[in-house]
Amino acid sequence: MKKERNGFIMQGEGSSIITSTREFAVAVDASVLFANATPDDIRKLCDMVQKWGFNVCVNSVYVQFASELLKALGVSVELAATVGFPFGASSTAAKVAEAKLAVNQGATEVDMVLSIGQLRGGQHQAVQDDIQAVASVVHDNGGKALKVIIETCYLTDEEKIIACHLLTEAGADFIKTSTGYGTAGAAVKDIRLFRNHVGPQVKVKAAGGIRTLEQSMALMEAGACRLGIGAGHAEKIIKEWGAAH
Repeated sequence: MKKERNGFIMQGEGSSIITSTREFAVAVDASVLFANATPDDIRKLCDMVQKWGFNVCVNSVYVQFASELLKALGVSVELAATVGFPFGASSTAAKVAEAKLAVNQGATEVDMVLSIGQLRGGQHQAVQDDIQAVASVVHDNGGKALKVIIETCYLTDEEKIIACHLLTEAGADFIKTSTGYGTAGAAVKDIRLFRNHVGPQVKVKAAGGIRTLEQSMALMEAGACRLGIGAGHAEKIIKEWGAAH
C-alpha cells in the first residue's frame, strides 16, 4: 500500500488497502446532498464526522455553515463543495463563481459535474475548457483538489474514455463516477476503465449507490482511493468494517 502525503489512500489492485478504522474513514467523503437537506442535517453530519473522521461533502449553500461547525468541533478533515450539481449544465462562468465562493468559504475540495450534454454532443474542447476554468480557480484560491463527476450512467465507454483524457488535460485532480442522482452509480468496471485511461496524477473517486462494505472494498481494490457515501450508509459501513476486524 502507498499512502500519499495528502492523506489519500492509493493501492495496487489486490493489495491490502485498509488496516484501521481511521484509514477507512479518511477514504470516505460522507455526504448530505439531498434537495431538502436542512441545517440540522448538516449539523448531524458534522457531529458524525467528529466521531468517525470522515471527510465531508455538501452542496455549496452549506459550505460556510459546515466549515464553521467543523472548526467549532475541532475537526480537521477535507470539506468538499458540489459545483454545477447535479446536472453539470450550468455555464462555465457560473461554475467558476460557485467554486471560488465555496473555496473562499472554507471548502478544501470541489466536486464539479462535467458538462454531460456537451460531451455527448462532441463539443470536447468546450468540456475541457469548462473543467480547466474551474480547476484554475480552485487551485489559485488555495483549494486542494478538483473532482470531476462524469455521470457514468449516461455515457458509453468511448465517451468515458474521452472524459478521462479531457479532465486529465484540464488539470483535474480526481475523476468521480456519479452524482447519485442518475440512473446508476459506481461500478467496478468503470473504476478499472478510469485507471487505464486517466493520467497517473489523477485519482479516482467512486460515488453513487454505495451501500455495503463488500461493495466499498471491491471499488477500492479496483482502483478507487476515495468513496462518496451518503452519511447514513457511511456510518453503517464503518461499523460493519469495525465488527469484521
